[in-house]
Amino acid sequence: MVVEVGKPPKGGDQGKGRGGGGVEKGQQVVREEEVGDSEVVQLGSEMTNAESDVTSGEEDSGTTMSGAGDGLTRRRSGSVHFKSVDSRNLLEDMPVGRVVEEKVVTTHVEVSRKSVLRASAPAHRKNKESPLSSDAIFHQSHAGLFNLCVVVLVAVNSRLIIENLMKYGLLIRTGFWFSSKSARDWPLLMCGLSLPMFPFAALLVEKLCWKNVNGKMVPSNVSEVIIFLLHLIISTTGILYPGYVIHRVQSALLPGLILILIAVTGWMKLVSYAHANKDLREILRAGEQPEAPQQAEKVDVPDNLTVHNITYFMLAPTLCYQLSYPRSETIRKGWVLRQAGKLVVFVGLMGFIIEQYINPTVRNSQHPLKGNYLQAAERILKLSMPVLYVWLCLFYCLFHLWLNIVAELLRFGDREFYKDWWNAQTVEEYWRMWNMPVHKWMVRHIYFPSIRAGLPKAAAVILVFAISGLFHEVVVGVPCHMLRCWAFLGIMMQVPLVYLTNQIQERYRNSMVGNMVFWFFFCIVGQPMCLLLYYHDVVNNLPNR
Repeated sequence: MVVEVGKPPKGGDQGKGRGGGGVEKGQQVVREEEVGDSEVVQLGSEMTNAESDVTSGEEDSGTTMSGAGDGLTRRRSGSVHFKSVDSRNLLEDMPVGRVVEEKVVTTHVEVSRKSVLRASAPAHRKNKESPLSSDAIFHQSHAGLFNLCVVVLVAVNSRLIIENLMKYGLLIRTGFWFSSKSARDWPLLMCGLSLPMFPFAALLVEKLCWKNVNGKMVPSNVSEVIIFLLHLIISTTGILYPGYVIHRVQSALLPGLILILIAVTGWMKLVSYAHANKDLREILRAGEQPEAPQQAEKVDVPDNLTVHNITYFMLAPTLCYQLSYPRSETIRKGWVLRQAGKLVVFVGLMGFIIEQYINPTVRNSQHPLKGNYLQAAERILKLSMPVLYVWLCLFYCLFHLWLNIVAELLRFGDREFYKDWWNAQTVEEYWRMWNMPVHKWMVRHIYFPSIRAGLPKAAAVILVFAISGLFHEVVVGVPCHMLRCWAFLGIMMQVPLVYLTNQIQERYRNSMVGNMVFWFFFCIVGQPMCLLLYYHDVVNNLPNR
């Protein structure tokens, strides 16, 4: 259909447009004819009118132009504010129900706004703030500044790395991580391979709670106290056994660290498995139905007591047991390989920073509680940056790369392993957001059970931090074959910091102040201080392997 535009028709058609409405001054009236399978609006208007229409930004129907001379082509467009237009846009006002294939190729014409901006036109039309003013800074995009920070960070640290290598050479030594007899540390390997017997034992204990009566599973008469004691024995043995093997063998740091992390994770999973199943039995006795997760397969009790069910739970990137989990549809193999490659790169980067920067600095320092306090402050500030880099790399490797890889392989759907903890305004917010698996476990199995048992809220919070501190001490102290309680005390010091940062936040009511206080206490002072108190003893007291 070709729509030709010429002089306004005579008679009753004059003053009417395509929609039947009146034609305003300067508009052209069109008539329609069927021509093949394309629609073109042939326009015989002057260029000045076209420029005015295009640059005004307030067209009713939105038109575009192309062509040259008197044979201009105007076409409908969906854009309101535009400077130049493309003739490939489709007509928006085509009759409903008709499918028109546009095959018109025209010459692109760009109409400059400069040609119609008069010298007397207002250059300042409304009140505006500068982009960096306090009222506008958080409404602007800072992507360019972020890119600048990344470039500067890479440049500065590259220079420092080159300078360090030129001055000291390559200082990496594997004896701290792997001993010369690491290949013969087979007891640790055998211990790790035997750990699955504990979840299977927990499964057998849960099966004791049910019996088959005429083909139907009903609760048995086994006492809940007996079930609790059996689970207590299984879970406690599951963490004491690896700890004893690590201490007995006197293994290197890294193999012992991996084994104790697996053991502590398994202990927390076993506690959740026993606690959740006990709660499910109580719900059924009350005549209620357990809450079913969204986007997950429905599993009834006791149909969940299978080898497949507990195996999936022990491998899944979660510490909280439930009947079923949200699942993804497919496994993205290429994505897994890319994440695995990133994991290798960042683990190597962590090892380089530790060996090249942290270990030499710690070996050349004195104990912060026994030496010069001014020198200790200098060591803390010197360690703050490399420790921060290692901690950020560790977070990225563990909580983003590794847990997402495991989740993808197991098609585990809920992948909120962390929140935006870097925006935390208080220490309390940080602990709620940076490690979601542990946070959910603590809230589910420690905090709220303590509240329901009548414990005050403040006491429940202290209990949560005490258990967390005990975990940290075990994870750090057992592989290092020395218990100094620095990790435990470091976690317990978070309790007054929670109160302090909450008071600062309530007083200043400024997210920037609270966030800066958090970063200062936690990363610039806290972690390097803990490193000097704990890791200093490890490096200086361990024999060369």
